[in-house]
Amino acid sequence: MKQLPEVVIVGRPNVGKSTLLNRVLGKREAIVEERPGVTRDRKTVEAEWQGKDFLLTDTGGWLTGGSELDKKVSRQAEEAFKEADVVLFVVDAMIGVTDEDLLALKKIRNIATPSMLIANKVDNEKHMDLIWDLYSLGFGDPHPVSSLHGIGVGDMLDKLVTLLPEEENEGEELAQEDDEKIFKVALVGRPNVGKSTLFNQLIGEERSIVHDMAGTTRDTVDTVIDTPSGPMCFLDTAGMRRRTKIKEDTEYYSVLRSLKAVDGADVALLVIDATEGVTHQDQRLAERVDAAGCPIVVILNKIDLLSTDDKLDLQHQIEYRFSFLPDIDVHRISALHGKNTNRILPSLDAALDAYRARIPTRKVNDIIRRAQQAQPAPGGARILYATQGATDPPTFTLFSNRAIGNSYLRYIERQIREGFELGPTPIRLRVRLRNG
Repeated sequence: MKQLPEVVIVGRPNVGKSTLLNRVLGKREAIVEERPGVTRDRKTVEAEWQGKDFLLTDTGGWLTGGSELDKKVSRQAEEAFKEADVVLFVVDAMIGVTDEDLLALKKIRNIATPSMLIANKVDNEKHMDLIWDLYSLGFGDPHPVSSLHGIGVGDMLDKLVTLLPEEENEGEELAQEDDEKIFKVALVGRPNVGKSTLFNQLIGEERSIVHDMAGTTRDTVDTVIDTPSGPMCFLDTAGMRRRTKIKEDTEYYSVLRSLKAVDGADVALLVIDATEGVTHQDQRLAERVDAAGCPIVVILNKIDLLSTDDKLDLQHQIEYRFSFLPDIDVHRISALHGKNTNRILPSLDAALDAYRARIPTRKVNDIIRRAQQAQPAPGGARILYATQGATDPPTFTLFSNRAIGNSYLRYIERQIREGFELGPTPIRLRVRLRNG
């Protein structure tokens, strides 16, 4: 897979880092709000300028001291720029240099990574004089921009692409990249059920901020890791709750990002807090994911905190709440301690194999023929011929002599699923009428 150079945006809270990322992309990708602390996790997206492709990473605001959550956010920013090929250090030109800016600048100077000083919020010519004080930092020429209005961003990007490392064997790597699909795995669930903790266990590093406060993850965080089955992209999403309980604009956009991640995922890990049981909201989330057409693997987190009786009751809840899901895989884990998390990747491999399964037409028709012999369709309906038209998920076209009722289609779906061991992956059936 082609490895793009990474550009990391760092700076203290509310200097306009997320606005700058959105301006470079030309769309609202990161959540932006006029108060500090909205961005907490690292968010990495692909960007391009003058034919140069690169990864652009937005980080949480850098803070000295503060709460334990503030310290975790700052550590995330520090880890990000240590891995960067270019660092964009953003300051608020309207406020000037603060103690937090100086501390961050000192740490950035300790790495041998090309860096640029970005003086943000220079919204017009009158503000240009504000940048002269920044020369005293000894960090090179400040680049005045207005992320909000786009002023100076093009000139900044012109300079940025000259600092990017040269790509080697680009043609060969691009050919390999075209042949290799990266499957996306979305971690979804209600707030504070342990998605970020599990995310960090799966990718092997502390990439998402973990804290015992609901709603810590504000945006979807994604990381590609190599697995025995090839690369997989894990997406840690913000917690989703009922619409009536969404009070902030920031949370509203977080939920939209989460739903977008679900719609684009190949597999979803539905994380449930075992100590709270399977709630009505968990059921609604499962319905939403199932409607998106991707298989679901259920994760019961914090299982180590339950008694034997509680575990039995939890099993009954799963059977009742998720009766509409076919043959779901259920994993009982402790994300905090890593218990049983090693069983998740093999389950994902099986789900992905079923998701992209291609079944020969002859075998499909053998299953259909046996199913109709065992239980004919009502009203004289008959499936004349069937073929698989697509994968991701498996999609079958049924040619019939007349309309087929939904209950009989569910029967046919079950026979196909069991006959080819497709497990929890969704199956789509399309009916076309033919005379015969």
